[in-house]
Order: sequence, then structure tokens, then C-alpha cells
Amino acid sequence: MGILNVTPDSFSDGGRYAAVEAAVAHARRLIDEGADILDVGGESTRPGAAWVPPEVELGRVLPVLDALRGVAVPISVDTSRPEVIAATLRAGASIINDVRSLSVPGALDVVREADCGVVLMHMQGDPVTMQTRPEYRDVVRDVAEWLARRRDAVCAGGVAPDRIVLDPGFGFGKSHRQNCMLLAGMAALSDLGHPLLAGLSRKSTLGGITGRPVGDRLAASIAAALIAVQNGARIVRVHDVAATRDALAVWQAVSCGFGEEDKT
Repeated sequence: MGILNVTPDSFSDGGRYAAVEAAVAHARRLIDEGADILDVGGESTRPGAAWVPPEVELGRVLPVLDALRGVAVPISVDTSRPEVIAATLRAGASIINDVRSLSVPGALDVVREADCGVVLMHMQGDPVTMQTRPEYRDVVRDVAEWLARRRDAVCAGGVAPDRIVLDPGFGFGKSHRQNCMLLAGMAALSDLGHPLLAGLSRKSTLGGITGRPVGDRLAASIAAALIAVQNGARIVRVHDVAATRDALAVWQAVSCGFGEEDKT
């Protein structure tokens, strides 16, 4: 899943793709690099970020979706508001990637009536407060239990289970240590019976581990994506598609074994 932020204030590339032409060019570059899904976001959910008005979010996202109609990969929209969900689905999106897991009033109703996939993500608190003092008894168990409850509520609200992907929410209400523990124990989340998405690309935990600024976290991001896939992730949400695909291709070749004709 290639990341396309069309915001002025995202933590890694805020403002770089705010113009429609730049966003579309980057989207096509991500597809050329091998992205299977494009994830378009018009609202920053970095720690401390406040919500923007829905008309602002739509003003950022809809022109990009219009320009990308007909691309060869499905488009996901990273949003929570029902009016934005509805408008972006009409504009061609086929996945809703919701950090608030359809908890905003009306969001579940819109998704229930649509034929779209949905990503339900765990977040402790909200973007304004989530990194203040996150606490867990056992971060893997607590996240798994929360995701199971939210999944059950969404299914009870009329969304079929096979439309759901689960995201443990790395960096969303977790300390650096908790993120590492969650990544190490991520395989346990597979027991919930849904594909898992992991988003660790360039995040502050990787900076905390390596001491590197956000623009110098490529190697750490690739390592984190590889660990996530080894521990059960079916989708990795990344900024650097080509480099991540190369790393995963090598891992897959070694893990699955070469054919007889390749052994020389």
C-alpha cells in the first residue's frame, strides 16, 4: 500500500504532494514502483494533529481521485467522517482506511450500504492526546481484544467480515517500547481471522531506535515492514514502495525456495 498524503502537515512528507499535479505524478510513480493499493489521505493524523473541516479534507482529496480515475490499482482513502467516506466512494475509492474504526456517528451506516473494503485500526485516545501517556496491561492482548470488539460491533452493524482488514495502529497511542512489543507479538493478531495491515514507515519509533531523522529512515522502515510480514501482515503501508518490494522479494525467494532451474 503506497502512501499518498495530500496534506500540508503530515509528519513525513506534508506539503510535498498538496498540489494535484504533484499528487498525481507521485501516485503514478508509486504504481510504477509496484504499489498494489494507493492510500490517499487528506487529514493528518500525526500525534497532536487536530481535525480539519470536512470541506477542507474533501477539497484536498476529491481532485486527486478525479485525476486518478481508471488507474490499474484500487484506491483507499484514509478518512473517518461519513460525508467524506460517501463522497470519496462516489469518486472511485474502493477501500476506507479509518484510524477511528467507523466510530464517528454515521460512518458505519455509509460503509454498510457501500460495496467497499474497510480497515479498522486500533488507536488509544485520539491524535491530539494519544501519545501523552499510553498505558496497557499487555499491549498485544489489549490491542487484540479491542480489535475483536470493534470488529464484532462493525459486523453487527451490517458489514460482512470478508470486507474487513485489521490494523494494530503502530504509533497511535503506543510508546516506542509498546510498538516494538506489538510488532514482536503481531502474529497473535492473525487469530482474529482477518488480513492484517501494518504501517510503520518512517515513524518516530524507528527514529527512536536508530537516532535518525524522518528523512533518513529508509533502512529502518524496510526492516520493520519485513518483520511485520514475517509476523503475519498481509499489507504493509509504506512511503518507499520499490525498496520495500525488493526486500520482500528476496525474503520470499529465500523463504519459499528457488525452483530447480534457478539453483545454479
